[in-house]
Amino acid sequence: MRKRPGTATAGFLALALTATLFTGSAQASRGTGPAASGHEATRRAIDAAVAAGIPGITAEARDSRGVWKTAAGVGDLTTRAPRGENDRFRVGHLTSTFVATVLLQMEAERKLDLDDSVERHLPGLVKGNGNDGRAITVRQVLNHTSGLPDYFSDTAYVDTYVLGDGFFAHRYETMPHDERVRVALAHPPLFPPGTRHGFSNTNDVIAAMVVEKAGGRTYEEEVRRRIVKPLGLTATTTPGNGVQLPRPSGRGYSKPYFLTQPDRIEDVTELNGSHNWGNLDIISSAADLNRFYGALMRGALLPPEQLRAMKTTVVNPDVPIAAYGLGIERLTLGCGTTVWYRDGGTVGWLSMVALTEDGRHQFTFNYNSDWRADDLLPILSAEFCDSAPRTR
Repeated sequence: MRKRPGTATAGFLALALTATLFTGSAQASRGTGPAASGHEATRRAIDAAVAAGIPGITAEARDSRGVWKTAAGVGDLTTRAPRGENDRFRVGHLTSTFVATVLLQMEAERKLDLDDSVERHLPGLVKGNGNDGRAITVRQVLNHTSGLPDYFSDTAYVDTYVLGDGFFAHRYETMPHDERVRVALAHPPLFPPGTRHGFSNTNDVIAAMVVEKAGGRTYEEEVRRRIVKPLGLTATTTPGNGVQLPRPSGRGYSKPYFLTQPDRIEDVTELNGSHNWGNLDIISSAADLNRFYGALMRGALLPPEQLRAMKTTVVNPDVPIAAYGLGIERLTLGCGTTVWYRDGGTVGWLSMVALTEDGRHQFTFNYNSDWRADDLLPILSAEFCDSAPRTR
């Protein structure tokens, strides 16, 4: 996960999780040994991450051999209950793929156009300090070329809602959906719209707001009726203002909440879902996420034109080995395998989904913690570079 502007330490990025983890990690996937049978290499990489300090990991892979599930470590540091193979967790930035899928379906239905301005759907929302919704399109919001500032870059917001005592004082409160946009727009744009890629959580919140305006239903209702119900995603929910995780689930842990106490670990499982509405809030499982992303890549959710739009990427200058599409990214691993992926998280959780172009080899895993993001790529590489047979 790359360092967020204004943060004091690189470790803090695991809290905001503003985008991808791959900066400086290309070599981690090179020089792999002979292919292991089954998913043994993946299991070893998962065990190594737990041994290095991750409380627990749950994972599922689907390929030509069938379904493989595993879990390692603990789901609860107090009771030492093991992490479960079917655990539910907060998916963080994977939420953006659900939102992008809904918007692309709406485009196919002619309810909007990707090149509509944000102003057309959300009049008067994006303005001030040089930010102008008339000059920003829905496409630019989805591929993060809008230039909009990130609300996580606002020091007052982070101090109040994210760090240390501020988090614990406010985590049960309900936050208005537009509050994070208001916070972001107190700052000037990062760059003129369309001139480059620059990840901003504000984009994802605005995308969910466009869903509601264009569809006439809540973002949660649109996700449920368009994706969750048709695919039978029984473990996937939107929390609304709820603070608990559905069972089965473990606890979520954060280490860098108190910057002066870098080794302090806190249980951050409970959080009002409104704090993450629209961009970080969905709760799911590894099995449901594989089912969703697999269906998406196979064309079961989008017509060909919209799937091509989703997979049309822009250069990500901050992560040169990856390219950013609409709610999904592309990466070529050191062994030569290219995967479509989405990584991200929220306080207490890190998740990754990756799959081959044809959608037949899927892999999802989750940490019940928000540190050691540098272990994600070795696990990913073990699955797609060291497991045999592979589909490309």
